[in-house]
Amino acid sequence: MRILSLISLVVLISTTIPAFADDTLSIAQKFSRSAEFTNLKISPAGDYIGAITKHEGKNKLLVLDAKTKKLHHAVFFPSNAQVGDYYWVNDDRIVLQKEYLKGWQDHPIYYGELYAVNADGSKPIYLFGYNSGQQQAGSNIKKNTPIRATAYILDPLPNDKRYMLVNAIPWGNTRTLSYEKKQDVYRVDVYKGKRRKVTRSPIGQARFLTDHEGKVRFVTGEDKTNTTKLFYRDEEGWHDSDNLNLGLSDFSPISFAEEKNSIYAAGREQGQTLGVYKINLENGVKKQIIQDETVDPSNFWINQKTKQLYAVEFENGYPDYAFVDPKDKHATLLKQLIASLPGHQIRIVSETTDSSKLIIVAINDRNPGDYYMLSTDPIKLEYLVSRKDWLDPELMAEVKPISFTSRDGIKIHGYLTLPHGQEAKNLPLVVTPHGGPHGPRDWWGFDPQNQLLASQGIAVLQVNFRGSGGYGGAFEEAGHLKWGTEIQYDIIDATRYVIEQGYANKDRLCIAGASFGGYSALQSAIIEPDLFKCAIGFAGLYDLPLWKEDSDVADTDTGQSYQEQVLGNDLSILKAMSPAYNVDKLKTSLMLVHGGDDARVPIEQLESLEDSLKKANYPYQKLVMDDEGHGFYNDEHRAKYYSEMLSFLKTNLNL
Repeated sequence: MRILSLISLVVLISTTIPAFADDTLSIAQKFSRSAEFTNLKISPAGDYIGAITKHEGKNKLLVLDAKTKKLHHAVFFPSNAQVGDYYWVNDDRIVLQKEYLKGWQDHPIYYGELYAVNADGSKPIYLFGYNSGQQQAGSNIKKNTPIRATAYILDPLPNDKRYMLVNAIPWGNTRTLSYEKKQDVYRVDVYKGKRRKVTRSPIGQARFLTDHEGKVRFVTGEDKTNTTKLFYRDEEGWHDSDNLNLGLSDFSPISFAEEKNSIYAAGREQGQTLGVYKINLENGVKKQIIQDETVDPSNFWINQKTKQLYAVEFENGYPDYAFVDPKDKHATLLKQLIASLPGHQIRIVSETTDSSKLIIVAINDRNPGDYYMLSTDPIKLEYLVSRKDWLDPELMAEVKPISFTSRDGIKIHGYLTLPHGQEAKNLPLVVTPHGGPHGPRDWWGFDPQNQLLASQGIAVLQVNFRGSGGYGGAFEEAGHLKWGTEIQYDIIDATRYVIEQGYANKDRLCIAGASFGGYSALQSAIIEPDLFKCAIGFAGLYDLPLWKEDSDVADTDTGQSYQEQVLGNDLSILKAMSPAYNVDKLKTSLMLVHGGDDARVPIEQLESLEDSLKKANYPYQKLVMDDEGHGFYNDEHRAKYYSEMLSFLKTNLNL
């Protein structure tokens, strides 16, 4: 079935998908190439399967017959527009986002336009958006009243064939989203686009939750001090949950519980990891359901029909599942899938209204993802397609969880990617600090850049240093005001740990990262100038005083509050933690990479560092892509970076 399904897809959509033989791709192209198929979703009645594929650098939506897998219809936009995310809003109708590519930058911009079409291509209409009131020349697609807001589908209401709920985020003076403003929810006709406002959020940064009947019941958001607040809604309007005195920070509703006026919610006490609680909203009584001592939950599994939580996923090293409601049919199915596909992390990505058919994706550290369709009556697991079938999982590298104790006694976790087919001993090593630094963390799974390095015999170290998200509030806060010091010490201590364990050769070490990881690559090399042979900074922050002014983070009150909270305002400390002010301490070979259109870490950050390097007559290698942003999203640009990165590393690691 695996081969037949793939052949039928490729043959039937040969005009959409370019064919590549493995031997025509360089090693950099193989690992930089985007997934061939993503975002598979089955229609509510199970008649169709939608799938996103790429053609000439743009996303198209394929609608396939669920039984035969034959192409039924394809949706695409002309010029620089492409298909974004999409939803089945009833058995036959799809609503999708229209995105735009800037030049040849494969980094889509979404202005909030929603477009609807039937599975057979009939009844196309622009439902929602700033441009929905204008008729395009030569187009027979109907338009609707424009609105200066970006729309996201809140609830497709699959049981309601006529309407869906849309969350509209207002704009500022330009087309930029103004998350701090209060947001509206509209009930929108999926055939005509007529809309009626249902409610407005009582707070900015809103995140709404609907019940199984499609009623907007909860919203969480942040005030100007980045404090999270919860409101619940009844016939009388919104009510502030502060009156419940729950004693939980980072509080967020997950789903509804079986009892009336009760919910499952996540929250933390006194800097601990996030726990899952059942809460009675009438009297504020809370009961802890589950909490891991080391990590926050990584995923909540919710029955889309009942809107109730049935399982919680944790990732302390490898993924693990805790079943809140083991009697739920979905819990049984998830357990069966885990047993049927051992060694894989399972994601249920779509299902029919009656849950008789489900689309799942199975991934692990060596497999970027295989899609399957699970039929429940009788039980049958049918392979559909791979995300990247040109990469053989059997030849990919293992990702091994590690942990160690830092110099000041804190337990730090991370991952070590070990080259396939080689003894895990005395290997060249590249350390890859993650971005953020607060909020994100590294996970067990498939990473194309790390696998590329491992394919060349290089081990790769990822470190969830203090300040990383996912390990509790206290652990994350321990990185505040410590960007250039304790966070870097954790990265350096992790490097020394894998050397002591015999995995890495102390004379063949490099460090490479993006965003905050790019900052860490330079800052760690400044702190320990004799440790790393080379450093690669990709979209790195190098001048912290400047970043507090020129980044898009500084454009909002919440962003400025965040910067003050995690960096402080002491100019002398900010300069001491900035690579641009400390190039005299560098000894390592440098490669600097940046996107010219980066708004999060503007190109001025690179220019500030360059000015200092030139004054010190310090050599470096540079790669700038003028039409890229905060990361390279175009396959060709990414391949160019990978190619130059490999050449740079091979020279400095003596490969």
